Amino acid sequence: MNREPRADESGEFHAASQAQPNIALVKYWGKRDAALNLPAVGSISITLDSLWTRTDVRFVPGQKHDRVSLNGRSDEAEAKRVTACLDLLRQRAAVDWGADVASQNNFPTAAGLASSASGFAALVHAGAQALGLELSLAEQSVLARRCSGSAARSIFGGYVEWAHGRLADGTDSVAQPLLAAEAWPLRVAVAITSKAAKQVGSSEGMRRTAQTSPYQSAWVDTQEADLSTARSAILARDFDALAQISEYSCLKMHALAMAAQPGLLYWNGATVECMHRVRALRQQGLPVFFTVDAGPQLKAVCEPAAIEQVKAALRDVPGVLDVLDTGLGAGARAMPVGALEA
Repeated sequence: MNREPRADESGEFHAASQAQPNIALVKYWGKRDAALNLPAVGSISITLDSLWTRTDVRFVPGQKHDRVSLNGRSDEAEAKRVTACLDLLRQRAAVDWGADVASQNNFPTAAGLASSASGFAALVHAGAQALGLELSLAEQSVLARRCSGSAARSIFGGYVEWAHGRLADGTDSVAQPLLAAEAWPLRVAVAITSKAAKQVGSSEGMRRTAQTSPYQSAWVDTQEADLSTARSAILARDFDALAQISEYSCLKMHALAMAAQPGLLYWNGATVECMHRVRALRQQGLPVFFTVDAGPQLKAVCEPAAIEQVKAALRDVPGVLDVLDTGLGAGARAMPVGALEA
């Protein structure tokens, strides 16, 4: 149910939110409808804790255009995506006001760490608050998906499944929580092997893959079985089973993308060496597995007692610039206005 936009105590239509990136264990890659950001396959992810995006949104009655800054700088391409996202909220609220948007990440942007997921989840959450829209988390997930596919998952915390959906309008392609973060508090070591933006963005990479990779149909046809295996592993807290299906899904996604024309190679040498290091640790009995999204950063998921040994092993890999340490976190949530300065 929507209502008339309501100003806050200061008389402004103003709110701020924080959301965390998520990493898919069973991967999302490919779209069945690019305009609505409907996925070709379902996916399962974990929401991280220590990495975050904070976004401040102020709607200004009478302002004609949006003004957008990301990490203190303007970005024309990103501003267009922000405006398209805000248009969905403005349509719900029946207003045409421009907005001032400031967003800040505490991790590298557009480098394979799901900054779009956290960024657009925070934007939808804050924008809805600022306009007084009474949206359920499921409705926020649908809107976030329209802005950036994996943002659908960052609305929620912990273990999350994003449904492929069947309806043409996409209303059933929505994320939902599987298990709370505190119910199985795994840790994640993120090996940063490059801080540069990737040369081929995920949207273009998915389009190229769907059009040219000979493995596309096999990817789609086998995904439901992978989702079922991962879902069962999570609900049973079966680490070994989750490790096997997660690495399998990761390597399958990258094989799919590598077989596109021209092939998409998101890894660098350090990424591959980190994979070998993680597998060596697991062969030694350490509970750890890897996953890699569309970028060069490797994420090593492990049981809490193993995190220090995993971090030390990854730091020892030539080409690793830094290793971040995070647990599993909450979904999108309100922040005090002015949180970007905190």
